[in-house]
Amino acid sequence: MTVDHKIVKILLVEDNLDHIEITKEALQQAGVINELFIVRDGNEAIDFLERKGKYQDSKEAFKPGLILLDINLPKKNGLEVLKKLKTDPDLKRIPTILLTVSKRDEDVVKGYNYGCNSYIQKPVEFEKFVAVVKQIGLYWGLLNINSPNSSGE
Repeated sequence: MTVDHKIVKILLVEDNLDHIEITKEALQQAGVINELFIVRDGNEAIDFLERKGKYQDSKEAFKPGLILLDINLPKKNGLEVLKKLKTDPDLKRIPTILLTVSKRDEDVVKGYNYGCNSYIQKPVEFEKFVAVVKQIGLYWGLLNINSPNSSGE
């Protein structure tokens, strides 16, 4: 019996350029090789996921296997995006991680009430952030694992 392993694509919803670069670097350092697509605000995230606006006929738009969603976004915040996402029958099963600097208890409660799979506070130190991303990769099966026979034996 063979198992079909499909590498999931990740959608990162983040407006801060520094956080985008840090997240990309942390994913790389953690051994996550999945394709990453980035949108910069809440409205763009909804358009991307629903294939509307500039993504209506776009070959770039895809149904991600994982969404990393910041809360503090322009136009529509991450909690609003999450609420919309989890009420859409075609999108609600996509695992969604709120990856944010927010420590507010209210945000944590709303995040879980709206259906996030995990709420992770971004650590300030890069090494700690890499460790968090590595845990995300391990939990969601995103890390690159070499075959025991990768040496050709």
